[in-house]
Amino acid sequence: MSSPMAGFRFAIDRGGTFTDVYARCPDGQTRVMKLLSEDPGNYPDAPREGIRRILQQETGQLLPADQPLDTSQIEWIRMGTTVATNALLERKGERMALVINKGMKDLLYIGNQSRPQIFDLEIVTPDMLYEEVVEVSGRVILQQERCGLPRRQGLEIVTGTTGEKLEVREDLNKEKLRADLQKVLDKGIRSLAVVLIHAYTFESHEREIGEIARQMGFSHISLSSAVMPMVRMVPRGYTACADAYLTPCIRTYLTSFAGGFRDNLQGKRVLVMQSDGGLTPMEKFNGSRAILSGPAGGVVGYAVTTYKRETDLPVIGFDMGGTSTDVSRYAGEYEHVFETTTAGVTIQAPQLDINTVAAGGGSRLFFRSGLFVVGPESAGAHPGPACYRKGGPLCVTDANLVLGRLRPEFFPSIFGKTEDQPLDMEASVNAFMKLTQEVNEFLASQPEGTKKDPMSMEEVAMGFINVANETMCRPIRALTQAKGHDTSRHVLACFGGAGGQHACDIARSLGMSTVFIHRYSGILSAYGMALADVVHEAQEPCALRYEPSSLAKIDDRIDELTRQCVQELQAQGFARSQIETEPYLHLRYDRTDCALMCSAADYPASQTTCRHGDFELAFNSRYKREFGFTIPGRPIVVDDIRVRGVGKTDMVDDRHLRPSNQKPKFQVVTKCYFDVKYWDTKLYLLEDLSSDHTIEGPAILIEKNSTIVVEPNCQARITEHGDIKIQVGSGIVKHIGTELDTIQLSIFSHRFMSTAEQMGRILQRTAISTNIKERLDFSCAMFGYDGGLVANAPHIPVHLGAMQETVQYQMAFWGDDLREGDMILTNHPCAGGSHLPDLTVITPVFYPGSPKPVFYVASRGHHADIGGTVPGSMPPNSKHLNEEGAVFETFKLVKDGIFQEEALIEALMAPGKIPGSSGTRNLHDNLSDLRAQVAANQKGINLIKELIDSYGLDVVMAYMGHIQSNAEIAVREMLREIGRNTQEKLGTTRLSAQDYLDDGTPIVLSIDINIEEGTAFFDFTGTGFEVYGNLNAPKAITKSAIIYCLRCMIGHDVPLNQGCLKPIQLHVPKGSILDPSHDAAVIGGNVLTCQRVVDVILKAFGVCAASQGCMNNTTFGDDDVGYYETVAGGAGAGPTWDGRSGIHTHMTNTRITDPEILERRYPVVLKRFELNPNTGGRGKFMGGDGVVREMMFRRPLTVSVLTERRTLRPYGLNGGEPGQQGKNLFTYASGRIVNLGAKTAIRVSAGDTLCLCTPGGGGYGTPAEEDGEVDYTILPSKRRCYNKMASQLYMEKGSVHAYRLAQEQV
Repeated sequence: MSSPMAGFRFAIDRGGTFTDVYARCPDGQTRVMKLLSEDPGNYPDAPREGIRRILQQETGQLLPADQPLDTSQIEWIRMGTTVATNALLERKGERMALVINKGMKDLLYIGNQSRPQIFDLEIVTPDMLYEEVVEVSGRVILQQERCGLPRRQGLEIVTGTTGEKLEVREDLNKEKLRADLQKVLDKGIRSLAVVLIHAYTFESHEREIGEIARQMGFSHISLSSAVMPMVRMVPRGYTACADAYLTPCIRTYLTSFAGGFRDNLQGKRVLVMQSDGGLTPMEKFNGSRAILSGPAGGVVGYAVTTYKRETDLPVIGFDMGGTSTDVSRYAGEYEHVFETTTAGVTIQAPQLDINTVAAGGGSRLFFRSGLFVVGPESAGAHPGPACYRKGGPLCVTDANLVLGRLRPEFFPSIFGKTEDQPLDMEASVNAFMKLTQEVNEFLASQPEGTKKDPMSMEEVAMGFINVANETMCRPIRALTQAKGHDTSRHVLACFGGAGGQHACDIARSLGMSTVFIHRYSGILSAYGMALADVVHEAQEPCALRYEPSSLAKIDDRIDELTRQCVQELQAQGFARSQIETEPYLHLRYDRTDCALMCSAADYPASQTTCRHGDFELAFNSRYKREFGFTIPGRPIVVDDIRVRGVGKTDMVDDRHLRPSNQKPKFQVVTKCYFDVKYWDTKLYLLEDLSSDHTIEGPAILIEKNSTIVVEPNCQARITEHGDIKIQVGSGIVKHIGTELDTIQLSIFSHRFMSTAEQMGRILQRTAISTNIKERLDFSCAMFGYDGGLVANAPHIPVHLGAMQETVQYQMAFWGDDLREGDMILTNHPCAGGSHLPDLTVITPVFYPGSPKPVFYVASRGHHADIGGTVPGSMPPNSKHLNEEGAVFETFKLVKDGIFQEEALIEALMAPGKIPGSSGTRNLHDNLSDLRAQVAANQKGINLIKELIDSYGLDVVMAYMGHIQSNAEIAVREMLREIGRNTQEKLGTTRLSAQDYLDDGTPIVLSIDINIEEGTAFFDFTGTGFEVYGNLNAPKAITKSAIIYCLRCMIGHDVPLNQGCLKPIQLHVPKGSILDPSHDAAVIGGNVLTCQRVVDVILKAFGVCAASQGCMNNTTFGDDDVGYYETVAGGAGAGPTWDGRSGIHTHMTNTRITDPEILERRYPVVLKRFELNPNTGGRGKFMGGDGVVREMMFRRPLTVSVLTERRTLRPYGLNGGEPGQQGKNLFTYASGRIVNLGAKTAIRVSAGDTLCLCTPGGGGYGTPAEEDGEVDYTILPSKRRCYNKMASQLYMEKGSVHAYRLAQEQV
């Protein structure tokens, strides 16, 4: 494939705004071109136009734009395109329908039931891709030992592709299917996605449906079993839908593209970049593998040109564009992920791990309550930043412009109505002057201890640049440290139009010493496509254990998949010598969900391993590196077998620059602002520089498509290939004092949050239990010397602010008896705990010269079992705290540096001394997870000590206080605004509300707002007494609910810390359900009463109607298995929005287990999981519907339900009607149906069924008379949506974003 050139070679990246073209001419010269992707007045298609212009210019032949291009001089074309991504973001794909099992028509709408933004009361999710749903009979279940379900005569038993055996419990009703599909065809829909449960291993039913649809005239059919045969029905379903939605669009575009050439490019090699970084023939390109088509080229570009060519260190790719920044990593092999969420759609397909954050040149700048904030809102391309001459807002690009880092005379003149004007410096300056005045007015109003000197416009702009840089540093730290790598031991490879202006500062902040910028950095995605290889992958599911008896079968399947890859690549013209194949096994420890895709390339085979390598050693080595431990003796399961075939193209760009033997020539000396002053800065054109040139900073290097800023104390060297290598110096040391500097406030806010996040990463990496490692049910936090919360991550609502009370209780208890090397364990509700399974480890931190702790760190993790009367430590009928598990009011877990294991084990087993109760049922996991919490706290200590070493103890402690004050200011401003509005509407600033639990217990709240001071008094006088049950809620839960509600009402990010509660005075009657006695049972208070407290607070403020007000806790198990889940319901409507249906609300956001995983691991069959129509309250805006979740049990088990809103309905607001209450129905195998009530435990037999009907949300506003009944037979995705910016909310993606979402979905 690397034969001499037979013609022009084109590599093209068709982006959302610009199309970049890289061309190699037959004479070896290169051409680069950039065009607008959409310019219908001048050309119909940008990639074709780029090819036409270069051919015309290079050959001298006139090639009319309106005639098909002659292809005789073209050797090949390679292209990446955002057609699929844009269609997904804008919901402009092919009209399509979904075929799915009966009882699961809303499964993909419900998804994993978690909401994307936990503090948004208006829950915005993108529309579903499908227009219609066809429910189909035909049901298979996996065979299980001890299954007691009766078998009908003639029951068919089949073996799936994974080797699993299945029972065909119901055949397809083909007659009804044809009738239903005809209705879809009659509506003009020709594309279909088919998603059936367990189709990853049993394909027959999907294939039959596909054949029927094909015969009936559907033009595109995506079978989930063919698109991506991986276990987990929901993401596989999304992937099939994405394929059906996008592939026809892609085919239409590529057909149109080919139509612009003579003979439709017949006989020409046209390859398209896939999301995994490999090329594929145009005719094989499909929607599910197209999402990262463009960005993948950039990763290939920097990987090939930097690693082992310019450095031996791993490389971080930093691609900063207009609306977002892409971050990735390369260390000799591409890092892939196999499930990502893009535009709200989860896709199972190999993709490069490209992490997109909402920070770019177009990120908007805000000054909020004394805090400099960058993004995540973006001005986009239209209107763009203020300087784009379209009336846009202030953005990062404007800051670079006013500081002299961008020069209008060297920037394309493409702005204004005529699109020929330069950047508008005056507009940027005027907007910054206005913002600077706002900043200075705020500073002048602040008390002593604040830096009151007026700030200049340049200082404000520089402040925003620093904050933007810190925003972009956080995902880079997360990406590297999540996998056990040292961030500083990387090279920063910078590309994209805006990255060069920020690279030096970002590298310095991360401790990196080298920045590499390729000469084609402005078009690196296109250039990467020229260098990329052709890839074909083959993959199939598996369910074998990795053990000696299975190795031969695994080897045989690898051989078969390898044969398929080689055959496919040979068919594309590659010789066998040009083809490389690499097998992978998707491995996980049994009874865990954390699977790793492992190659055995560095682990040679032996007599006891697969012929293809020692995959067990590869898995254990990687697991140890990423998570810090292995699980000896635990079986390893193979989930998937995958082979990646690569056809090597071996294209290299061997251009070498000659030295000039002259001094570098600069264009002009300009003024550029760095840190505290203007510097004389030389400006160079990159094309004038040679390989013997070294440029001392400060300097600006102008390349055709990007601007590169070399900061003071940095040095740029031009390499022999014409690229730029910058050595990053230490930078200008700026003294920071203890007085409040608003810029440093924003930066310290990021650093404190980063500390809590990195603690969480260590905890997740080193924990062993599913709850912490995979469900991420934990919080990490840092506290000031007084125990006041400074930063908390992640933001699990029920943990917000609660740990502060925990820390302060221990401070008061131990006094001066806390020493360095001590760590405290606690979980008692009276000591700030939420419920007993949440164990909190607190560490006092000492610093040399300080006799008392200077700050504290803590980590709280949910342990799956700590003893008590039932497995899982969540008894539905507990009456005393001791029934709920081991109790730690205060316990020195580590004393003088020694882990107190013996005493800990004794305490964890103590509940077993109580009749009817048991000690912990999972001691090994308890001990491992507590050690992980100790390790997380130690990480927090080290990070904050590093901060103190850099800034000084007095400065760090001062900024802990400043961050808390900032949150206080934000809450005071909000309370003043609410107070003024309330005074205007009602003539009073006193708010009140009450609601009731199902047992009649009232929760009563009155709120008095002081407008002048911006304070509020929350008084729960009148709330009912402590109950003889477990609905009692510790006082810390009420505080968490208040912080959660305040954050929701503020509407934008603020530091969530002690300051939020400073303007709040709280009175909770002692002995009430919200401040119960020392030994009261509380398990239901943590998961149910907390929801009612939120409902009452939001009702008092009149913000929105009640949501379902419940978590619908369900558990089942026996001596061998245990399972716990919470189930979604309806969200309350608000003044401008309908409530979302089938979603978790307020104090929980837990993901639901995928149907295939549920049925694979547990003795149940999921019969129904769909919305419950008409359960949302009517109103001008409708409440969201609850769901129906019906499970049939396959053997005798104990089942518990712990629920609320089974008697009293969720309230409507302002004339809106209440939502429907829920009900828990139990159907015996005989057919007898009983209502279980809200809270009970029951013994079930095989064939019995539990049907959970969850509550709907309340409506808002008086329903219009003419509305009548709402037609709920239409898809829920067609209901009204008043926020059209949903796609912008889904800009972020990648493993770091997925981790943050997972943290907030517990």
